[in-house]
Amino acid sequence: MDNPARTHILISMTHDSDLLIVGGGLNGPALALAAAKARLSSTVIDALPEPTRKNVAFDGRAYALALASVRLLHNLGIWDRVADHAQPMLEIKVSDGRAGEGPSPFFLHFDHAEIEEGPMGHMLEDRYLRRALLEAMAEEPLITQVSNDTVTAQESHATGITVTLASGKTLTGRLLIGADGRASGTAARAGIRRTGWGYGQTALVAAIEHDLPHQGIAHQFFMPPGPLAILPLPGNVSSIVWSETDATAARFASLPDAEFMEVLRPRFGDFLGEIKLRGTRFTYPLSLTVANSFVADRLALIGDAAHGMHPIAGQGLNAGLRDVAALAQVIDDATRRGEDLAAVDVLARYQQWRRFDTATLAMATDLTNRLFSNDNPLLRAARDLGMGAISHVSGLRRGFIREAAGLTGDLPELMKA
Repeated sequence: MDNPARTHILISMTHDSDLLIVGGGLNGPALALAAAKARLSSTVIDALPEPTRKNVAFDGRAYALALASVRLLHNLGIWDRVADHAQPMLEIKVSDGRAGEGPSPFFLHFDHAEIEEGPMGHMLEDRYLRRALLEAMAEEPLITQVSNDTVTAQESHATGITVTLASGKTLTGRLLIGADGRASGTAARAGIRRTGWGYGQTALVAAIEHDLPHQGIAHQFFMPPGPLAILPLPGNVSSIVWSETDATAARFASLPDAEFMEVLRPRFGDFLGEIKLRGTRFTYPLSLTVANSFVADRLALIGDAAHGMHPIAGQGLNAGLRDVAALAQVIDDATRRGEDLAAVDVLARYQQWRRFDTATLAMATDLTNRLFSNDNPLLRAARDLGMGAISHVSGLRRGFIREAAGLTGDLPELMKA
């Protein structure tokens, strides 16, 4: 009988790399680095030129990284590169109200001091995380980067999968990873359908300077058109993610900076003193989209290619990084046992691990947005009483804090301390 380890080595020699990862945003590079820890090689293919991806003004977003995600970045050697730019989230305050009227007297208050592990998470700007991932990939000999090129075709066969690029080049790997976003071409070419809908909302994203310190407190203010998140960044700066109806958001986005700030102020409030815009504003349409399957023949989806959801709980990237950690563990375990890491039963383990958690999170964000993004007086009374009750029951409150920190459920090894 053939030695399984020797068989793995012989098969690997026929491929350009073990993993072909389509998408060089955040999840794709994180998976490549996780795979490298397991001595698996990756080729990361991205449509954008590398200088564009390294541009400090490229995106504008900031992420609420849950504690479990911070642990993953630490275990991948990324956290030390970005820690100086990160802001710990020490408290979260959730309130309900209308623009210009202030919040209702009922609110949720979560304090990191109620758990033993430290801050619930950290805020980090996209530009720092993206650059750190690119630098780490460049230093890793097991990772090859292909920039400014796209996949136009893919075909699986008995021992691998081949992709054809727009440049005419072909690459062969053992497993193809779709990390190419909500409109994933990888998923579409595999015949994977999607379930989802738009919310009729657009997120307005910007950085705001303010006179008073934020004390590491994140705020989520629910208003009838959609929520306004005020998220602490280093210094007297906060990131806002402001959800409005599509038409209103388009109108606000077209305003000059001074007029934009005039419509923001009554919604933001004066609890941080005077505020002013810092940098460029961005807009992102909001929708829910979930792939009907996370796997296909020699193929797996991660991040937004598998599930894109409303940013209302700030869990989009955290869910993607949990995909990364779970898939990395599944394929590492399979390789150690001498299995084909892209076998149907191996990929089924990944799907089983992530499918329920993702569906639960998608439903929770969808329900929360629908419950709070309206001005129905009966719903308003019910949700305000509910928030008040949760805030006064320590067990429930601790459960929500641990959920926000990403510490619940079956954690992959890379997300453990």
